[in-house]
Amino acid sequence: MTNGLYGSGKIMTSLSDWRVGDDGRPGPILLECLRAAIAAPSIHNTQPWRFRPHADGVDVFADHARRLGVIDPAGREVLISVGAALFNLRVAILAHGRTPITKLLPSSYEPDRVAEVTFGQITPPSDTVRMLAQAIPRRHTNRRPFSTASVPNEVLKELVEAAAVEGGHLAVADPGAREAVLSLVRLAETSEHDEPRYWRELGEWTGLSPHRRDGVPSEAYGPWSAMETVPIRDFGLIVPARRRRVETFEPEPTIAVLYSTADSSRDWVTAGQALERSLLTATVRSVATTLMTQPLEIPNLRALLADAASALVPQAIVRFGYGPPSPPTPRRSLEEVVDGLMPASASDQTPRR
Repeated sequence: MTNGLYGSGKIMTSLSDWRVGDDGRPGPILLECLRAAIAAPSIHNTQPWRFRPHADGVDVFADHARRLGVIDPAGREVLISVGAALFNLRVAILAHGRTPITKLLPSSYEPDRVAEVTFGQITPPSDTVRMLAQAIPRRHTNRRPFSTASVPNEVLKELVEAAAVEGGHLAVADPGAREAVLSLVRLAETSEHDEPRYWRELGEWTGLSPHRRDGVPSEAYGPWSAMETVPIRDFGLIVPARRRRVETFEPEPTIAVLYSTADSSRDWVTAGQALERSLLTATVRSVATTLMTQPLEIPNLRALLADAASALVPQAIVRFGYGPPSPPTPRRSLEEVVDGLMPASASDQTPRR
């Protein structure tokens, strides 16, 4: 890694560090920014994104071939995932001292092209950008029990403000709303267990070969909540030998719902960026996070989470708290997700994130 993202913050001004060379290979700084992008979270760790570097920036694409047809038929969670990757890319570019000029859904002729990011003027990165960039490799979905320590109100306020900067509305649930949300998560989990197609789809992304670079490995499943206070998705359904052990979770989890003002493709990408900014801000503050998307995958349950008074649409459910470190999940190599990229050396292999 270069110092621009994780160390001294040296600004890289040479265009050769950014642009695609005559050999078709992106410059070293752009490669580092792309590594940051693919560290984003995605539903079932499907990593449904592609990138096309060019002389002045990067085009970001949704890879709908990796869409989960049962729980995400409209591709909503695909675009939320790509939005999270886009946010990481923007932060990494900023951390290296360039302004990312971003245009969402730039072409009707390429519907899978989610964003066009152009390298703008040189600009010193702010302290906030540095901290967010340094949090990217440390952010992992944590499905383990959290402590009973409450997240301070000032930290929760910061998480809400982080989402708002990117156009999202993060609502931290009060005790009554929390129980209502968790009840819907439990109901959704039970409903999905009764769907054979869900089992088959889950099986495609769990119980994996140790050499596979996507999906959810068994070490990331997390245990089962003894009192079902925190209904974590059961990734051990398909392989009984990998069923989760039972542990005691926090009795009063901190739950928040991320909303958008509408429900279009653009809103889903925006929600992904708002979600990732909030998750990275939590990581900066040593707060662990869990995504709980089950009710949002069932239309009638998702409708129950809508805020009718303000016409807000739910896009994500997040659990916040303090817990032990969570293992990283695998990531596909840059060669698999960057158009035209050929391996240069073993150092280009992408680690777990």
